[in-house]
Amino acid sequence: MTAIENYLTEHRERFISELCEYLRFPSVSAQPKHAGDLRNCAEWIAAHGRSIGLEAEVNPTGGSPIVLMKTPRSPGSRKPHFLVYGHYDVQPPEPLELWKSPPFEPRIDGDALFARGSSDNKGQHFAHLKAVEAYFRTGTELPCDLTFLIEGEEEVGCTHLGPFLKARKKDLRCDAIVISDTGIPSPKHPALTYALRGIVAMEVTLHGPDRDLHSGIFGGSVDNPAMVLCQMLAQLRNAKGKIQIPGFYDDVLKLSAFERKQVARLPFNERAERRFLGVPALFGESGYTCAEQRSARPTCEINGLTSGYQGDGSKTIIPSWARAKLTFRLVANQNPAKVVRQVTARLKALCPPTVRMEIEPGHGGAPYQIEPTSPLAQASLRALKKAFGCEPVLLREGGSIPIVNEFRRLLGVDSLLLGLALPDANAHSPNEQMSLSIFDKGMRMSALLWPEMSAALK
Repeated sequence: MTAIENYLTEHRERFISELCEYLRFPSVSAQPKHAGDLRNCAEWIAAHGRSIGLEAEVNPTGGSPIVLMKTPRSPGSRKPHFLVYGHYDVQPPEPLELWKSPPFEPRIDGDALFARGSSDNKGQHFAHLKAVEAYFRTGTELPCDLTFLIEGEEEVGCTHLGPFLKARKKDLRCDAIVISDTGIPSPKHPALTYALRGIVAMEVTLHGPDRDLHSGIFGGSVDNPAMVLCQMLAQLRNAKGKIQIPGFYDDVLKLSAFERKQVARLPFNERAERRFLGVPALFGESGYTCAEQRSARPTCEINGLTSGYQGDGSKTIIPSWARAKLTFRLVANQNPAKVVRQVTARLKALCPPTVRMEIEPGHGGAPYQIEPTSPLAQASLRALKKAFGCEPVLLREGGSIPIVNEFRRLLGVDSLLLGLALPDANAHSPNEQMSLSIFDKGMRMSALLWPEMSAALK
């Protein structure tokens, strides 16, 4: 391992320069104008994989290409096989005026590399590629076979990945999947994320009169859809953060004493958190800590409210309609389809006969959880400890990565979530950044990971 570590240190500046080249592609999957940039980015990362010794292919889809890169392997190889997943597409950079430098012109300031995609997700999976390069260039044998699956539609729902997994299921059969697309609490707290919340989204529209009405002439005799919607939504959660939907908590698994002990290890300063978030006070379901509230408890959120006049000045109307976008974050063992039924029943019960309601289901994904004491999970924790020089933590992540459930369903294996993004990485926000010291540790963690995981399967 000394030769590999020396190689990673000696070639660090080149690695960063190559990462900057990768980051210059405006590979924004949500914007059709960038379709060519996405194809070019896919071709670039495939060519880069070939340059370090991987066998690479660019697979067209109905959207962005999917890149597969494999370590050369002998026929009949009985080595363990692990899959590394990442995505080369990025979030839209807007609002551009809030960036301190152009989002696709990488800028280094101290330990931070600023660019869209630096932490989400180009920088994270690039660290794994560089570790493999170190194995090849130092003549060190990998104890396992590796396949990199880098797609270009993660930020828009992985539309074409499911069919691709089904079509290539035989090629992609593996012992586990490694994903570095999550975060860590601090450089002193490297983490294995063993649980993710699921999600259910929906849009609720109330229809009142068939046109906006004069609020002076008709006010008091016609119900106001905006007012009704606010009254309904206010009854979905009480003042203590408890969701008021019958049956909603029936399937929620209780946090174990072991899990609560792990959560308590995470660094947290309430005053610093308030300042970071720009809020006068924190809020959450009573009986749980802030870290537990945001990762291990389900939520009900209003993502958007629309109704009536939104221009300058006043317009005295009763709006003809009102609309809300809602999401519910779910935890194990909640079922998205069941939650949709529960929420729909609750809204129907709350809706008065003075308005007509429409509910349009949106995207959804089940929660995800692995056993943190499994041999592979423990192997990843050992690699983290060696790479970072401190005891790792176990995390439950508040966000959702729906593809991990697809991997489990289609390939029958678990995903180990070994993130490299710090809390100030600004993923999905202006001034996204990647800590270069964490990038260094990520390369070392990846190099250490494959012997540890391979040994765990013996």
